[in-house]
Formats: sequence, C-alpha cells, structure tokens
Amino acid sequence: MSANSFGEVFQITSFGESHGRAMGVIIEGCPAGVTFDAKILEQALARRRPGHGPVTSARNEADEPEILSGVFDGKTLGTPIAVMVRNQDARSQDYDKIKNEARRGHADDVWRDKFTHVDHRGGGRSSGRETLARVIGGAFAEMMLRELAPELSVRAIPRKVGEMQLGEEGISDPNWQKVELMLAKLRENGDSVGGIAEVRIARPPRGLGQPVFHKLKADLTAAMMSIGAVTGVELGGGFTLAEQRGLQVHVGHNESVYGGVRGGISTGEVIQLRVAFKPTSSILDVAKRGRHDPCILLRALPVLEAMAYLVLADHILWRRLDEVSR
Repeated sequence: MSANSFGEVFQITSFGESHGRAMGVIIEGCPAGVTFDAKILEQALARRRPGHGPVTSARNEADEPEILSGVFDGKTLGTPIAVMVRNQDARSQDYDKIKNEARRGHADDVWRDKFTHVDHRGGGRSSGRETLARVIGGAFAEMMLRELAPELSVRAIPRKVGEMQLGEEGISDPNWQKVELMLAKLRENGDSVGGIAEVRIARPPRGLGQPVFHKLKADLTAAMMSIGAVTGVELGGGFTLAEQRGLQVHVGHNESVYGGVRGGISTGEVIQLRVAFKPTSSILDVAKRGRHDPCILLRALPVLEAMAYLVLADHILWRRLDEVSR
C-alpha cells in the first residue's frame, strides 16, 4: 500500500490508523522561512474534530498537534515537517463485530479482500479520522500561501444538506436551526443524509496549472474526490453546460461558466467547485451503537479547504519552473 502521498512539489504523506497510537503527516517541499502560525493550525483542527455540537460524532478527541521536526524559532526550516496527533478517545470494543462482519456501505470488506490483514478498529485508515493529516498539511500550505499569494483565500460553504438549500451564509443561514433539528432526528432514527458544498477560491494567481496531465481542474477535482464520501465534483457550470449551445455559453463575458479555469490553467477569476457527499454509511443499529455523524459534509468543510490549499501550494511552487525568468 504505497498511495499515501499527495502533491508533486509541496507533498504530504499521511500515516496512522483510527484507533492506533497516533495519526500524522510528513510535509516535504515547504520552503524555509515560512512563518509558523499556530492559530491557523489550531483553528483548522478544531473545525474538523469530533465532539462539537449535537450533530457530530461524540468521539471526544483533543487533537493537539505535536510538531516533531521542520520548524524552529517560529519558522520552517525547509526540511521535512513531521506532525503527530495522538489518539485518545477510541472505543475499539464498539468495532468487535465488524472484525468478521462488514458494515453495509463501508470499506470493511473491500479493504480486507485487498490487504487480507487489516486493522478493523474504527475502520483503520478508511476512517474519516485520516483527514487529520490533510488538515494539518493544508494548514502549512495556507501559511506558505499567505506569504506567496497574500490575496488568495479559500472557503468551503455548505450549500445543501439533504433537501434543504442554504444560502451564502452557510451554517449562519436563518434555516440552520431547521437543519440541526433534522440532523438530530436522523441520528435518533439511525439515519443519515448527504449534501453539497461549494469550494470558492478567491483571487487565485493567474497561470496555475500544468497541462496536460496536471491541469489545475484535474488536480483540484482529484483532490476533492480523494476525500471519503465524496461522490461528485463540478467545476463552474459543470453538467449544466452539457445541455447548452456554444452560443449560449461562450458569447458574452460570463466567465463563471468556466469556474475560473480555462485550458487547465487558472484565469485569475474566482474558482468555484461544487462537491457532493453521499449520506453517511453508518445507519440503523451501527449508528445507534457507535459515535457517528449523521451528515459527513459539515465536518468535511475544513478538509475541502485543506485539499484546495494543498493543490494551490503545489501549483504555485510548480509555476516557478515554467519560465527561466521566474
């Protein structure tokens, strides 16, 4: 199993199992001299971690990061950055049954078929807890980008939870209380729901993307699709463009239909992605016995942002190789 690294220039390698001693990440390619901002890392982990509110998993993890290498006197060294988070609130006995009986909709059986010997506790590396590594890596990518592209910002916004539409405010939407009531009821009934998030990348540098096999749209969508429970990604006009005529789409200056990317290269306009999540696979007795989110989308928002930051960091560093004058 060797596909645990992501990125070409700015690269992360994720390690650890859900109920093992720790989860963590090794970051390579981050230049020396980037100012370490603990708040960026702490806030990202706090948004991702379980145990917050009535509609997320009750697993109560502090998720306190230990920086083992690569940072000294408040700045990165340019050497590998290793960060570890120790697991504390695992209840492995809750997963005794799935050692021999796979859960519907989960990866238990396909992982066992593929690797033969697996850690079944909490789903092992197929658990959503693996996203810790992505969020840590994304936080360091954001720190670097604040220096290399200070105008850039990334935000993931919930647009739809089940059948409920949300506006620009996302979880601050006036309808959010209705969403919480719906999710609480689903949890009580052992049910779950999916949703759609929008990832909005504002003020990206122009000229990001490495055609032909690392177009920016290819790497962004691959990054989003690598997150558990994601079932689809649309860029800009997405599938609606398949039903339209060229004169409708390309005449005028409605750049939003391209989603901020043309020819696989960023145009400098806002990049917009819509990411669809399936309903959480833990339902019925599995959901009632264990500690599971009735909607994965909500805790995945910082993960979406992290993956976007990782792709952007990779491509911004990569762009420096495009011309001799850079």
